[in-house]
Amino acid sequence: QARLVESGGGLVQPGGSLTLSCASSGLTLDYYTIGWFRQAPGKEREGVSYISSSDGTTYYADSVKGRFTISRDSAKNTVYLQMNSLKPEDTAVYYCAADISGTSLEVYEYDYWGQGTQVTVSS
Repeated sequence: QARLVESGGGLVQPGGSLTLSCASSGLTLDYYTIGWFRQAPGKEREGVSYISSSDGTTYYADSVKGRFTISRDSAKNTVYLQMNSLKPEDTAVYYCAADISGTSLEVYEYDYWGQGTQVTVSS
């Protein structure tokens, strides 16, 4: 059964950095557009970034542009989200997801989801 597993979340001070990982068993992530999403308490899930399967095109939400970087390691079948200059408003549960057929940050487009990892930015 295909699974996505996120790791790397934690507590960090404002201005700090974290790197999230998204690994899979059962899916070859190179064949999928991989998106990172986040959901803060009381808010809807929002798209943060994606990396496409076809040519590695990346996209970032305006709120994270210039601070977050998404990347793939095909040999490790893992996608990363490097998060720098973190702000308290980045606090959320972060999810990775896989989309076989498109390139977007629409939640409904994604076919597989991980269980999420908590990121808390606080002093």
